[in-house]
Amino acid sequence: MGDARRYFDLPSPFPMKRGGQLHQACLAYETWGELSPARDNALLIFTGLSPSAHAASNAADDSPGWWEEMLGVGKYIDTGRWFVICVNTLGSCKGSTGAASIDPASGQPYRLDFPELTLEDAANAAYALVRSLGIEQLACLLGNSMGGMTALAYLALHPGAVRSHISISTAPQAQPFAIAIRSLQREAIRLDPQWNNGHYSDDSYPEAGMSIARKLGVITYRSAMEWVGRFARIRLESDQREEEPFGAEFQIESYLIGHARRFVRNFDPNSYLYLSRASDWFDIGEYGRGGVADALGRIALQHVLVIGVETDILFPLSQQEEIAEGLRGGGAEVEFVALDSPQGHDAFLVDIVRFGAAIAQFLARL
Repeated sequence: MGDARRYFDLPSPFPMKRGGQLHQACLAYETWGELSPARDNALLIFTGLSPSAHAASNAADDSPGWWEEMLGVGKYIDTGRWFVICVNTLGSCKGSTGAASIDPASGQPYRLDFPELTLEDAANAAYALVRSLGIEQLACLLGNSMGGMTALAYLALHPGAVRSHISISTAPQAQPFAIAIRSLQREAIRLDPQWNNGHYSDDSYPEAGMSIARKLGVITYRSAMEWVGRFARIRLESDQREEEPFGAEFQIESYLIGHARRFVRNFDPNSYLYLSRASDWFDIGEYGRGGVADALGRIALQHVLVIGVETDILFPLSQQEEIAEGLRGGGAEVEFVALDSPQGHDAFLVDIVRFGAAIAQFLARL
C-alpha cells in the first residue's frame, strides 16, 4: 500500500486573518478521477474536524477512506465523471501545516506559537491549491460539518470561484450549544496536567483530556434515539467491568471508551484546540451588512443542495434551512433535503444510501 497524499506548498508568507503569517506551510490533499481538458469538472471536498484527505481508496492507497462508500468510479460521487479533490484542513495534523508542525523559524514544533487559526484561513489555503491546479472555477464545492462552514467562507471570500454547492449538516455561524460543547472539550484538554500549556510529548501526553473531549463529541454526534436503540440500559458482563470505584458499568460507557481510545493518539491535542476554536469563531454574517441572510444572499451560485438531519443536535435542521433560504436569496436554485436518519450529526458518515442518493441526483442534474 502506497501513500496517495500529495502536498501543495502555500505561498510564503501566507497571511492569516487574525494576524501573523505562515512560512513554508503546506496543504495535504488527495485526488480521484481526471481533470477534463476544459478543467470544468472539479469537485472540492472540505472535511469535518478530524478526518484526513483520504476520503476514499485510490490507485496509490487502497485502504478504505472515511467516505469510502460515497466516492469512486460508479459511486454516488462518480469519479468517472468528476475530478475530486479532498483537502486536509490547514491547522490539522493529518499532513497539512498546523500546531504540531515544525516552525521553520525555531526548528521546533509550533505548539501554541502557531498563529490564531480561522476557517477563512483554511478556505484561502484551499483556494490557492485549486488555482495551482489550473482550475479557475470549481464545478462543485462540497462541505460537511466544520467543512461546510469552511465552504461558506470560501464562497464568501472568492466570488465566482464556484458554480454549485453541496452543504451538509453545517452552520452559517456557531450557535451557543455547539460553542458550549466545544468549550468543554477544550477545557478537558487544557485541564489535563499532561497538556502542560501545549508542551506535551509521546511519553507525557494528555490522554485523559483528549479522551473526555472525544467522548463529549461522540455524544453530540449521534442522537438520543440512536443511543436508546443501540444500548438501552444494557449492563456489561461482570468480567467486562472496570474494577475501580465508579468504573464503567453500562454498554454505552464501554462504547465511548472504545471510541476515545481509537482517537486520542491519532490526533494532535493542540491542533484539536485550534480547529475547535476556529469553528466557534466562524460567522458568515461578518460578510453582510444585515447579518447571516444578507451575507448568504451575496453569494452567487447556480445550483445548491442543502442536506440536514432532523436528529442533529449539534448542527440543527433550522441552521440548514437558514443556509438554504439565504443562498436562495442570492438567486441560486436551491434544493433542501431534510432526512430523518436516527444517527444525528454523524448520519452523513453512516446513512450513506440516503445521503448518497440525494447527492447523486443533484450531481446528475449539473
